[in-house]
Amino acid sequence: MNHSKLSVKEFLEKSKTGEIDLKGFFEKLYEKIQELNRKYNFFITISDFRDERTENGKIKGLPVSVKDNICVKGMRCTAGSRILETYVPVFDATVIKRIRNEGGIITGKTNQDEFGFGTFSTNSGFDVPKNPLDPERTCGGSSGGAAGLTAALNYPHIALGQSTGGSISCPASFCGVVGLTPTYGLVSRYGLIDYANSLDKIGPIGKSVEDVSILLSVISGKDKKDATCAGEKKDYFANLSSEAKGMRIGVPKEYFGEGVDERISETVWNGIKKLESIGVEYEEIELPSTKYALPAYYIIATAEASTNLAKFCGMRYGAEEKIEGSFDEYFSKVRTKYFGEEAKRRILLGTYARMAGYRDKYYLKALQVRTVVIQEFKKAFKKYDALIAPTMPVIAPKFKEIEKMNPLDVYMMDILTVAPNLAGIPMLSVPCGKIKGMPAVMHILGYHFDEQKILNIGLVFEKEVKT
Repeated sequence: MNHSKLSVKEFLEKSKTGEIDLKGFFEKLYEKIQELNRKYNFFITISDFRDERTENGKIKGLPVSVKDNICVKGMRCTAGSRILETYVPVFDATVIKRIRNEGGIITGKTNQDEFGFGTFSTNSGFDVPKNPLDPERTCGGSSGGAAGLTAALNYPHIALGQSTGGSISCPASFCGVVGLTPTYGLVSRYGLIDYANSLDKIGPIGKSVEDVSILLSVISGKDKKDATCAGEKKDYFANLSSEAKGMRIGVPKEYFGEGVDERISETVWNGIKKLESIGVEYEEIELPSTKYALPAYYIIATAEASTNLAKFCGMRYGAEEKIEGSFDEYFSKVRTKYFGEEAKRRILLGTYARMAGYRDKYYLKALQVRTVVIQEFKKAFKKYDALIAPTMPVIAPKFKEIEKMNPLDVYMMDILTVAPNLAGIPMLSVPCGKIKGMPAVMHILGYHFDEQKILNIGLVFEKEVKT
């Protein structure tokens, strides 16, 4: 059997009926992953999953890769940072436990920007992952390894990513795969190494809308170990529907404005017109707070990050050095040595925003902006089933182009993804065309816990109007 032609759905069906030699399948998959990793640096740690079995002796099922800031028992978890290079969790994150309970196999931990700090996965403390569509280009970040692997691996597989300000949508866009960032609170964050607690979300990356709906069905739902987890468990895959006639779509003007490549805007508009041709109605709308979302996001996110990373001081958590000098001297020595440049930058920015005299001026003001952003989305979703916009303002840049960017240029790359992340709404990235051989992707945004609706729209686009 040619495993490379199987979809995830077909693989699961044939596995249950015994039509697949699972032992042979996993042997070939392991070899392929090793080969791809040597070429593209998708993984930080690869598991030897070839003969993992259930309690009754049967070989387990679907391969799932995991971003390296989600804890897997007995498997190194670095969050892309040298300060956690030797950390091995003694427990499974809730999402991992749920995947294992369904028979999923963890193939390894995928590469990422350090603690999620980045848009291109160039801030990894390990090797930088390369885009399989063009190795001179970035996979995107911070879930770059997850999206790159998904694009390159012609085997049934789903990746588990994580987003704070666009870290699922961005790499999915640059690699031309499907990425789902769920509503904040739908998926448990227990076992996630935090970037920013009020923004972090775990979600799936797959080759199709069906793939991400399958994994979301497994990992979603309430968890007693996470007080912020409020979503109900649903079978999103079973409830997929390709009926979209009569749905109303809002198209935010601000998401097609300055800084967005005209070719991407045109490609996404073509996708919207195709949806219109099968009965979807659309209307242009305004979201004026969009221009304030980016600075508000970086103030909130860095403030929370600087707090979360304070524990990595060489005492109880993270890398250690020989204890010499005062506490401040030792603390500074460890963090200077093991944190990367971008991590240090965000710690400083966040610490500054939380200082007495600046907290009210910056941090609390940013929280007020966040409230305005949420209210604008809430108002829009009273009238529209979903919003559609480009996912990223450019196609995947080349590494030589990234080297010329300053930090502000890099932060501006998140202009289209931070507002929905601030609001905690779900978003789905679906490829809608190509520009010079590289993917252009539409972003389908939904209201809180409306994952089923945006998945259905994505399925319609994939199956009925995608060229």
